[in-house]
Amino acid sequence: MKLRNVLIVVNDMDRAIRFYKELFGLQVILDQDGNVILSEGLVLQDAKIWKSFLGQELLPKNNMTELYFEEADIEGFVRKLEESEFEIEYVNRLMTHSWGQKVVRFYDPDGNLIEVGTPM
Repeated sequence: MKLRNVLIVVNDMDRAIRFYKELFGLQVILDQDGNVILSEGLVLQDAKIWKSFLGQELLPKNNMTELYFEEADIEGFVRKLEESEFEIEYVNRLMTHSWGQKVVRFYDPDGNLIEVGTPM
């Protein structure tokens, strides 16, 4: 068995595509009208479609999952975040763990938790 993708739910597909393209450099691989596959294995699912699959309310900012990215120039990435058009809600601003890794955690525009850290 092989894990192929990670799917997250978004309310505004165009905004989500812009967010992941401008901040993370991800590209659209396949757009299937409400289900968009980005490079690096990230899949964006339209919230209306996902809600109809589940038959229940969606819970943004549930903190049960996290997308993890690594970036050697973490300070440059934080500047990019702060200068972007997106309103960033931080969970924690840039910090250094006791083992030396620098990380920043924040939500994407749809409440999906993201961590960006320096390579281990």
